[in-house]
Amino acid sequence: MQSYIFGVDIGGTSIKIGLFDRLGTLLEKRSIETDVRDGGMNIIGDLVKALRTFDVEASLVEGIGIGVPGPVKDGIVGQAVNLGWKNYDVGAVMSAGWGLPVKIAIHNDANLAALGEQVAGAAQDVKNLVFFTLGTGVGGGIVSDGKIIEGAHGAGGEIGHMLVGDKGFACACGNRDCLETIASASGIKRLAEHYVNHTAMPSRLRQESYYSAKYIFDLAMADDLLAVAIIEDVTDTLARAAQILSVVIDPEAFVFGGGVSRAGDFLIDKIREKYQRIAFPTLRDIRFVTAHLGNDAGIYGAYKAVRDAD
Repeated sequence: MQSYIFGVDIGGTSIKIGLFDRLGTLLEKRSIETDVRDGGMNIIGDLVKALRTFDVEASLVEGIGIGVPGPVKDGIVGQAVNLGWKNYDVGAVMSAGWGLPVKIAIHNDANLAALGEQVAGAAQDVKNLVFFTLGTGVGGGIVSDGKIIEGAHGAGGEIGHMLVGDKGFACACGNRDCLETIASASGIKRLAEHYVNHTAMPSRLRQESYYSAKYIFDLAMADDLLAVAIIEDVTDTLARAAQILSVVIDPEAFVFGGGVSRAGDFLIDKIREKYQRIAFPTLRDIRFVTAHLGNDAGIYGAYKAVRDAD
């Protein structure tokens, strides 16, 4: 008999839902708004209601995989600031809300995005990968021998907080020089402000009151001297992070997703070239690729997490 799996990616503004057959075919995709009022206590109830609107018998649902923006251990979310959750047993609440025996798999959203790229995206031919999400912040996920590395505290893959910067920029976590203070979209903008204020290099950036990370990349591609220096700094920092991760994880591939990764080969080629200069010799052939699944990576990973729960 046919069975189905829901893959869910809970974000601070929307919840993405994918309905999959057991073989991993995405049959239908929807999204609903995330209600973060009242400490996020309505989120799972809203999700259950949304799942029940799909045209499948509840008894044929084999499992529900859920990604959340925070550390997760054994189905318990340590803290998801954007949702208002702290030490919240999502697995238990979801099981009670669904009301029928079903497999529930709860993981960090970036970890599931990494798994999604491994099962259906840019890394389908590898079992070991590190996934960088370069967005407003920097997140990540690590897949080793096809399995997510969650760690003892559910914080495995929080690569945005590797201390690889050199500007002394403060991070929201309380440290300075975290990777995300340089390599995120917000970090790139802050780095640009630093260069504008502390160098004399000519640049169109000096004529602007606001600039996005994309604009900085566009200027760098057009050989704007200051923008080039900024992107060289960003890619130096990402290459250092990749080198450290390479000797710890020994992945087959580094996969880059998130808005910043839309710079494509211009970004990836620079990181790869710089990485290869400092790599441990045995690890110089690790692949550097851009993610393929975009915003769907999380729901594919959530599907796979249910399958892996067999």
